[in-house]
Amino acid sequence: MGLVSGLLLLPLAPVRGTAWIADHLLQEARRQAHDPRAVQARLAALNRALDEGALDEAAFEREEERLLTLLERPTRSPGRTTTTNPARRRHV
Repeated sequence: MGLVSGLLLLPLAPVRGTAWIADHLLQEARRQAHDPRAVQARLAALNRALDEGALDEAAFEREEERLLTLLERPTRSPGRTTTTNPARRRHV
């Protein structure tokens, strides 16, 4: 970025910074929501709620189905691709 364009775009820096932070928070929230250990903990809590009578059978089955679907999905986050660093590739 050149000096002139940097100066002209300086008022937008807070907006770009806020968008960057929001994007990273969203990625972290998605990562945590799809973490198998967290999903299994939520399944255990769901079973306890059913056993204690805090949840009816229909609500339990809906939530259990949603959580099991999360466990079955691949853990890749949408929009992110993994690339291999060309400097670390070994040529055979």
